[in-house]
Amino acid sequence: MQEWKASEKEAQKMTRDGAISVNLVTGEATHISDRPPEQDYAPDHEAAGTTGRVMDEAAGHVERRQAKKARRKRRDTFREGEAARDRPSSRLQFTEEERAAPELKKAIRKSDKAADKLDAAKAAVPVKPPGKEHGNPLSRPVQELRSTIHGEVSKVEGENSGVQAGHLGERQIERAVGYGGRRIHQARADRKLKPWRDVKRAEQAAVKSNADFYWRKSVMENPQLASSNPISRLWQKKRLQKQYAAAHRAGTGAAQAAGKASQTAASAAKKGGGTIAQKLGGFVTKNKHTLLIVGGIGLILMLIMGLMQSCTSMFGGGTSGLVASSYLSEDADLTGAEAAYCEMEAELQEYLDTYEATHDYDEYHFDLDEIEHDPYVLLSILSALHEGVFTLDEVQGDLEMLFDKQYILTETVTTETRYRTESRTDSEGNEYEVEVPYTWYICTVTLENFDLSHVPVYIMGEDQLSMYAVYMSTLGNRPDLFPSSGYVGKYIENPPTAWDIPAEYLTDERFATLITEAEKYLGYPYVWGGSSPETSFDCSGFVSYVLTNTGLCNTGRLGAQGLYNISTPVSDPQPGDLVFFVGTYDTSGISHVGIYVGDNMMLHCGDPISYTNLNTSYWQSHFYAYGRPPYN
Repeated sequence: MQEWKASEKEAQKMTRDGAISVNLVTGEATHISDRPPEQDYAPDHEAAGTTGRVMDEAAGHVERRQAKKARRKRRDTFREGEAARDRPSSRLQFTEEERAAPELKKAIRKSDKAADKLDAAKAAVPVKPPGKEHGNPLSRPVQELRSTIHGEVSKVEGENSGVQAGHLGERQIERAVGYGGRRIHQARADRKLKPWRDVKRAEQAAVKSNADFYWRKSVMENPQLASSNPISRLWQKKRLQKQYAAAHRAGTGAAQAAGKASQTAASAAKKGGGTIAQKLGGFVTKNKHTLLIVGGIGLILMLIMGLMQSCTSMFGGGTSGLVASSYLSEDADLTGAEAAYCEMEAELQEYLDTYEATHDYDEYHFDLDEIEHDPYVLLSILSALHEGVFTLDEVQGDLEMLFDKQYILTETVTTETRYRTESRTDSEGNEYEVEVPYTWYICTVTLENFDLSHVPVYIMGEDQLSMYAVYMSTLGNRPDLFPSSGYVGKYIENPPTAWDIPAEYLTDERFATLITEAEKYLGYPYVWGGSSPETSFDCSGFVSYVLTNTGLCNTGRLGAQGLYNISTPVSDPQPGDLVFFVGTYDTSGISHVGIYVGDNMMLHCGDPISYTNLNTSYWQSHFYAYGRPPYN
C-alpha cells in the first residue's frame, strides 16, 4: 500500500543571512539571497529534521502491518458472517423415534440449543451493513501543521540539548496519542461487526452439534462402528464432520448435508478399517511399537509407543511412552498451511532484499539468519494445537503467531556526528575553510531465526506437547507429503538402531542400569524443553531424566551447563560418563550433552535420540570436555 504523504509547501522568510526558502513539511531551508551566509557550526536542518522521521518510519512500518492485518480480519469476519446469515437454516427436524432413543437425547438437546442461538444471532444482524471506515478529514492539515512546527524546532535543537530532548519527548507523546486513537478506531469498527461475528460463531457451533448427532446416529445404526479400530472411528467421525460442514457451507441444507455425511459413515463401517487405519496398522507392525488407546473427552486418539523391543516389554513398562497419531486434516489444508507460511517467509525475504533501496540511511549493517523451517514441524504444531484436525481458515491466526515467534526482526538506527570541510567566502571576498558538523545515520538490521521447533514448549501445555512429539515421531504417517524433508530420512527411511555395546562394558552394574533405561527411548524425537517420555526430550532433558529415573544420580531437571557444573572433568572417559559440547547452536557455555558408551560412541538426544560416532568433523569441532556425574 502506498504510504500517504503530505504535499510539500514552501515559504520565504528573512534571516540574518538574508532571504531563505523553507519547506514547511520537511523543515529544509534553502538560501536564496545574494548575501553570503555567516559561518554556521550547527547541524544542517535536513539532518536535524531527519532524526524524527527516522523514528517515525521505524514505528510506522509496524503500525501499517498491524493495521493491514486488522482490516483483513474485519473484512473476513463480515464476509463469513454475511454468508452464514444467508445460508439455509441448520436446524434439524428430529423424528419421534430419534427423540425417544436414549443414545441420541444428549446430542438432540445440544443441536436444538445451538440452533436457537444461531437463529437469535441471525435476527440480531442489522439490515444495513457497517459503513466503510473513514479517516479523520482534519488529519492531513494537522499533520502539515505539525511538520511545520517540527521543522522550526529542528533549527535550534542541535544547539540546545534541552530543546532536543523536549522535541523527542514530544514526538513520543504524539505517537502514543496516535496509537490510542487508532485503537479506539479499531475497537469501534470491531464493535460494529459484532452481529456478524456472533452469527459466524453460532453457525460453527450449530454445524458441530449437528454433525455430532449424525455421528451418534450412525454408530447406533451401524454397531460395527463402535467395535472398529479406534483410529478408524476417530477418522470417520472427523470425516463426517468435515463433509457435513462443507455441504452446509455450499448451501445444501441440513437434511441433505446430513444424509451425505451419514452415507459416508455407513459406507466406511461396512469397509472396516479405512485407509488411515491401514496405514497406522502398517506403521505399528513395521516399527514393533504397540498399544492403542482412546483418550480424552474429545475422542482424541492416542497411540502410546514405548519404543521397546517387544509388546510384552511395552505393557510391562507402564505409562512410559510417547503419544502418536496421524494428520487427520485434508491434504489441501495441510499443504495450504505450508504454502501460506512459505508466502510469509517470501515476503520477509523480499523486504530484506530490497531494504537498502527502500530506506534512506547513510550506512547499513546486516546480521541475518537463514529464513527456513521444516514443513513437518509446522504441521505437527498446528495438529497439536487443534486436537488432530484443522482447516486452513482456522489456522490463519496461528500461522501469524508462529511466524512472529520464529522470526525476530530488529531495525536499529544510530547517529554519529561527523565533520566535512567546506569553503566559505567572507564579506570582503576572501575564501576560507571551515569544519562543518553533520549527522551520519547508521542502520543495523538483525534477523534471528528462533527455529520453529523451539516454539512449541512456549505455547503448549503438556498434553499438546505430547501430541506434538507424537506427530513428529511418525511425521503424521504422511512421509509422502514432503519427501525432501530431512526428517523423512532420519525418522522413516533410516530410523535409529541400537549399537552393540561390548559385553565387558556391561559388567559394570551401574552402566548396565544406565544404558538399559536410556535405550528405552531410542527414536524419540527431539523436543526443545522436553524432559519426560510423555513430552519427549531435548539433550539435557534426556540425560537428566535417565540419571534421575535410574536412581543413580538425582540431578532433577538441569540444562547442559548445569550437568557440566555438577560433573567432575575426566581425561580418560569411561562408559557412563557424560560428553559435553559448545557452539552447536547460538548460546553461551555448554550447548549439548550426551552419554558416553565407550569406543568413541555416545547415546544422545539428537534428532531423534540415537547413537552417534564422536569421530566426525562436526562433533570434534564442537567437543569441549568429558565429565563424570556424582553417582550415588
